[in-house]
Order: sequence, then C-alpha cells, then structure tokens
Amino acid sequence: MKTFLLASLTLAASAIAADKIKVLIVDGQNNHQWKMTTPVLKQILEEPGIFSVDVSTSPEKGKGIESWQPKFSEYAVVVSNFNGEPWSAATKDAFEKFVAGGGGFVAVHAADNSFPEWPAYNEMIGVGGWGGRNEKSGPYLRLRDGKWTFDTTPGSGGSHGKQHEFNLNSGAPEHPIMQGLPEVFRHRQDELYNRLRGPAKNVTILASAFSPKEMGGSGELEPMLMAIPFGKGRVFHDALGHGAEAVHCVAFAVTLQRGTEWAATGKVTQKVPADFPDDQESKARP
Repeated sequence: MKTFLLASLTLAASAIAADKIKVLIVDGQNNHQWKMTTPVLKQILEEPGIFSVDVSTSPEKGKGIESWQPKFSEYAVVVSNFNGEPWSAATKDAFEKFVAGGGGFVAVHAADNSFPEWPAYNEMIGVGGWGGRNEKSGPYLRLRDGKWTFDTTPGSGGSHGKQHEFNLNSGAPEHPIMQGLPEVFRHRQDELYNRLRGPAKNVTILASAFSPKEMGGSGELEPMLMAIPFGKGRVFHDALGHGAEAVHCVAFAVTLQRGTEWAATGKVTQKVPADFPDDQESKARP
C-alpha cells in the first residue's frame, strides 16, 4: 500500500508539472549581478503557479562555452539573463530553430547587450546596446507625432544615465501583456536604457519611459518593453531589471510574468494584481 501511495503521488506530481509552462533561464556570464538576479527571476516566475522553471548556467568566460548546449527544444520559453561571450555555432543554430519554430524568448535587461554580430539574435530583440553597435546596426526608435519611427542619425547604440525611479507609459493597451494595466505606472530604481538601436523589424512597443537629460539620458521617450515576432515564435524584450531594487518591483514582476506567458503561448491568463503600482509611487514586492 505504501509503495502504491508513493507511486500515485509521484504520478500526480508529474501530471501537475506537465500542465505547467516549461521555462528555461540561461545565465552564467553577465556584466550584471546574475547570481543575485537569476534566483529572483525564478521566484517571480514560479509565483503564479503556471510555470515550471529550470536554470542552465554556462561555463565562465574562456572556460569551455563551446560544450554548453542547453536543450531549448524541451521548453516552451527561454528567458535570457546572459550577456557574455558568443555561443557555439551549434547552440546558436539550435536557438534560432527553437524560436523560429514557435518557441518563446524573453530577453531581460543586459541580454540586449549580447551578440552584436549575430544577425538573427538582433532581429529577435529588435534593438540592443553596446558591443560596438552604431548606425550600421540599425536605427533608433523615436516617437514622432504619435508614431514610432526610425531615426538613422549616426551614433553609438546603448547608454544609460544615473539610476532612478521612472514612469512607464503603456503604448499598446490592447496587447495581451498590457491589457488591464494602467496607462502610466511607476517602476522602482533602475537603469533606464537609452539609444538602443538595431534592425527594429516589426517591433511593438508595449511601454516606454522618458529618459531625462538631467539624469544623463537622451531627452527622449525610450522603448522599455517590446514584443517582436521571429518566424513562428514570439519575443518579449524587457529592458528593465538591472539590480536588486529593479527586480524587487511589482511592476517588473507582473510584466515579466505576463510577458513570459505571452511569449510561450500567445496569450495571458494572469489577472493584474490589486497592488500593481500607479504613476504616483513604485511598489516593492513583499
């Protein structure tokens, strides 16, 4: 009887796990504190009860990344907290096939600094920064007369000023990720990326933030949350999430949860929580 009960419990647990959306977080190299942020990302995604989350950590830089080949095809969505040396040709090929074939991809903060020389990756994220990116990488995205347009002005790609709290402005209220969220909502202290540039193909800007010059910014509205198709796959580009303050923010957590579900399934079933911040104050996660 005891053996039968244990077997039944194991089967029940497996059935529950099978019903959840399988998520793979990749990390291991980053100029940011990935050892601190990855556990928070995992916790955030596990909170709604709809995701099953694994982590694949690459070798340290220069210590054999060629042998690191995550099994992307076993997951519905990959969340990148990686910014480091180039992946092997085999890993890049597997990742491109995964997303183009219908897999989801979520790029978090410095993941958009990665791989400036990888065309498919840059098409996935739409725009990125640093790594020698410039006008040859593609345009800036600028809001002009109520429409997002391409700005091909020469210049480097990727910058940020002093960390501070800022408002996020919803730009696509009918998109599944943004449905039910306030038109303007507050985000805790973070790096507000500006002057990102890239192929910018078919980018839907879900939310933007004003980058004030007095804080070292561009003086422009900058895209912060983006949705991009790639083949049959969906990409959620989340430029937020620099450090402890940022990732412990309710707005960051909720948009990451919703963006990950959308990237995996094309829809969002999660309700907006009652403690979601408005434009008056940011809110920390408990």
